[in-house]
Amino acid sequence: MPKKYLAAAVAGIAIAGALAVSQTASAYRGDPSEKGPNYDPQRHEEMQKAFDDNDYDKWKELMQNRGRVTEVVNEGNFSRFSEMHKLMLEGKTDEANAIRSELGLGQRNGNRNENGTHRGQNRGGNFVDENNDGICDRNQ
Repeated sequence: MPKKYLAAAVAGIAIAGALAVSQTASAYRGDPSEKGPNYDPQRHEEMQKAFDDNDYDKWKELMQNRGRVTEVVNEGNFSRFSEMHKLMLEGKTDEANAIRSELGLGQRNGNRNENGTHRGQNRGGNFVDENNDGICDRNQ
C-alpha cells in the first residue's frame, strides 16, 4: 500500500513541476516585460542599443540566425520592426500588432500545422475517397 501512495505522490509532484515550468517558460512570449529563459542582461542592453540606433547589422549579429524573425526581418524592413519593438515597450500592443501583421510575424504562434500541412496529411493529394466512406480508395 505505501508504495502505491509513494508512486502517486511522485507522479503528482512531477506533473505539478512540469506544469510550473511550462507556464514559466511560455509567459515571456509576446510580453517584453517578462524575461525569457535565455535572458542575458548584457545582450539585452546591446539589443536595445541596436533598436535605438536602428542598427540592423548589430541586431542580426546578436540574433545569430535564431528564430523565424531572422528570416522575415531584413535591412529594408528593420526600421518598422524597430518601431514595433518600441511600441511594445510603451504598451501600445494594438499598434505593435498591426506592424507585426504587416511584417508577417506572430501570425501562427509558431504552429505551422493549422491545416494539416507539414505533417504528411494528404500533402501530395494521394487520399482519394470517391464513395465517401472515409477510407482511401487506393487502400482498398
